[in-house]
Amino acid sequence: MPLELSCGAVVFTRVDGELRYLVIRSPDGLFHSFPKGHMEPGETEQETALREIREETGLSVRLVGDFRTAEEYPLLREGRPDVVKRVVYFLAEYENQHPRAQEGEVSEVLLMPRDEAMQALYSDSVRRILREADAYLAKHSK
Repeated sequence: MPLELSCGAVVFTRVDGELRYLVIRSPDGLFHSFPKGHMEPGETEQETALREIREETGLSVRLVGDFRTAEEYPLLREGRPDVVKRVVYFLAEYENQHPRAQEGEVSEVLLMPRDEAMQALYSDSVRRILREADAYLAKHSK
């Protein structure tokens, strides 16, 4: 089965000392997820994640630790059930910046506490990724 690779990150910041996760809304407004996108030729997974975050949100972020997780699914919504999409996610932090939605790609960029983000995310798989990222941060916080 053909495989398409995308990369992105669970992006977070701290507001008044509390973690807030960045959630993006799809252009049609139907789905909430994390910034991600297709790898370009010659890019590493990390380079793709950083570029896609910058393009979709306008943020310059730094990748945190060695967190890396992935999800895979067939491209049913795109009418290509014979193609599997693998999305690799990292964990990324930003400070003192204001996110903005990339016109035509993202309808809205939201900052949410963990529980609110869990409610907004569109799939069990993406919620699993947030749980893993949140647990990683809890374990590795100073």
